[in-house]
Amino acid sequence: MTNQERRDAQMAYISDAHVLAEQQVCRRKLHRLNSIAPWDFDGIRKMVKDLLGKSENAFINPPFYCDYGTHIEVGKNFFANYNCTILDVAKVKIGDNCLLAPHVAIYTAGHPIHPFSRNSAYEYGKEITIGDNVWIGGNVVICPGVHIGNNVVIGAGSVVTRDVPDWVLAAGNPCKVIRKITDKDRKKLFGTEDIDEEAWKDIETRMKY
Repeated sequence: MTNQERRDAQMAYISDAHVLAEQQVCRRKLHRLNSIAPWDFDGIRKMVKDLLGKSENAFINPPFYCDYGTHIEVGKNFFANYNCTILDVAKVKIGDNCLLAPHVAIYTAGHPIHPFSRNSAYEYGKEITIGDNVWIGGNVVICPGVHIGNNVVIGAGSVVTRDVPDWVLAAGNPCKVIRKITDKDRKKLFGTEDIDEEAWKDIETRMKY
């Protein structure tokens, strides 16, 4: 097997010249994205679509960093804020309506634990999936092989080392489920504060469509 085939099969592989050539293509696209005038929103959208391929209404606030871009699959209305890093050695699949706060780090990449194996230059990537309607707070780290369910909120500063089920608020290091998200949270804005009535009426009208 080639190292590209080994990488894509989530096996141990080495970043040889062929692997690095793929990364060079991505680096050129990232350089253009991260150098664009930050107020050129239309230009950013076009570059994001070129980088990620299939996407609908995706937007990333530069700077943004990844290894390939082609291993990242996002759903509708994806948004990533400043300084997001996605090490997409393996597949990263993100659902619809997902929001990433500043400094989110998604790492599929890893290295053997023992120095004898690690110093051989072999490494690996393990797939990460994130469901629909997920909000990832600032400075969150998501580790290799993690699967996050639908309708989840991950609190700021969390380190996610294990799978997270649907419909929960989870936080901490290591990240743990804090509680379920229920209909009682429907009108919540921040802490115990509710969304004001004017905004709530607008939400009810707009979300019918």
